[in-house]
Amino acid sequence: MKKLCWLLPLSFILCACPFESDVALEKKPVEPVDSSLMGYWYGIIKDGSDYFGIEALEITPKSDSVYSITRYGKAIKGDIIMPDTAYYTGFTSWIGNQRFMNVEGLVKIEEVTGKKKREVKIHRVFYASALDQRNDTLEVRTITEDFSTRKYFGDPDHFRLLVTEMLKLQQNIYDAQYSMQYRKIPKPAKLF
Repeated sequence: MKKLCWLLPLSFILCACPFESDVALEKKPVEPVDSSLMGYWYGIIKDGSDYFGIEALEITPKSDSVYSITRYGKAIKGDIIMPDTAYYTGFTSWIGNQRFMNVEGLVKIEEVTGKKKREVKIHRVFYASALDQRNDTLEVRTITEDFSTRKYFGDPDHFRLLVTEMLKLQQNIYDAQYSMQYRKIPKPAKLF
């Protein structure tokens, strides 16, 4: 089975992926959308190959408690740099004084089912990122895939409990490569 990562809107393509869970930190959205998160957020990224690029997020309300998140970035295929736009939904939750965004995305899983036969399945996953907002700056820290040896959680309570315990122990559950700062700017006008 070959797994293709559709990375968190708050990260970029590297050798590893952020932690993927079948469940979010909450059973369902409970926090109302925060209008201060709405808008166009622009960040400058540096990936592991010392190549500089750009990434932007557009966050809009989808409902009273769910966000629609569009990630604008880049994908590198050989020597070609291509635009890479991805669409997600998300909702916030709190663990103590830390706000998290539970981002729902889709992962394509390609399975070899026979000689030269492949089956592609779409699987829903959740990513969790800590959010810290100061004025017009949004810092996003994504939980890394190596934060736990446990890879699957049966319900949100178990996932939440492990994250809570790790935070109480002051364990670093974030990966510096998946950390990003964004600045809120007016959305650029389309060129075409």
